[in-house]
Amino acid sequence: MNMKLLRSLNVFVKVADAGNMSIAAKSLHMTVSAISQQLRKLETDIGLNLLNRNTRHLSLTEAGRIYYRSAVKMLDEARQAHLEIEQLQQTPSGELRITAPVGFGGGLLSHPLKQLLAEFPRIKVSLELTDYPDDVISSGADLAISLYDSQDTNLHCEHLASWDRVLCVAAEHPAAAVTTVDELAQHEHLAHEQFQTMTLSSTAGEKSVLPASVMLVNSMQGLIQLTCDGLGYAVLPEPEVRQQIASGKLVHLMPQWTLPSYSVHAVFPRHQSIPGKTQAAIDCLRAAFSQV
Repeated sequence: MNMKLLRSLNVFVKVADAGNMSIAAKSLHMTVSAISQQLRKLETDIGLNLLNRNTRHLSLTEAGRIYYRSAVKMLDEARQAHLEIEQLQQTPSGELRITAPVGFGGGLLSHPLKQLLAEFPRIKVSLELTDYPDDVISSGADLAISLYDSQDTNLHCEHLASWDRVLCVAAEHPAAAVTTVDELAQHEHLAHEQFQTMTLSSTAGEKSVLPASVMLVNSMQGLIQLTCDGLGYAVLPEPEVRQQIASGKLVHLMPQWTLPSYSVHAVFPRHQSIPGKTQAAIDCLRAAFSQV
């Protein structure tokens, strides 16, 4: 609502309740002249007189009584909205819309979201999992979990964690016996379309670019499944395949060679202050991801 209109409505209601401009002026910490100007402007905008005036007393016209009822209702709604906004700032509550990569639905979000809902029962989470998120602002999301550091000046970006990538293959695949980089060229390399080129680094300081891929996949979860199904080896996010490696379904190839780590960020619309529900989610995510 227009703040100028709200101020004018507040002046009108105070004058109507007091029945006297001087009394209303004292309660509003305004001059009688300033109040008179506000009322005249309001009447001009409406096109009707709201008050019957004499030297000692003011009373509402028929139009004034109708407008008074609406003004009181609008002021009450504005106050309620202000209280709800303050609660969002101070006590996390309301719907929290989160977008995250599909792979995070495999368990990475379970602990932080469970903690968030337990600590703040007035928050309701709406979670969208997608490897191709829309613009955070246009999508209406409160928070996006992203693998990229956004440079958009309309967005705020906070680092949450840095995790390892690992070279993996199904345990039954012939490449599971590979011990050198040269041997990799004899096997099928599968890759995510956004991470086609990867460089291995040895403990001795050597560098080696992985062979070109024979298959590109647009979904990390799809890439993980194809690797588990034995189609070839792939560079995979370690937190998302930790269980498969522990169970023996996947083999971590050549652990003496490392790959560039990747970072996880919280991206959200830039405001003067961060809504309480968004900050609470960021805190839970950071705490949980630090333990991954």
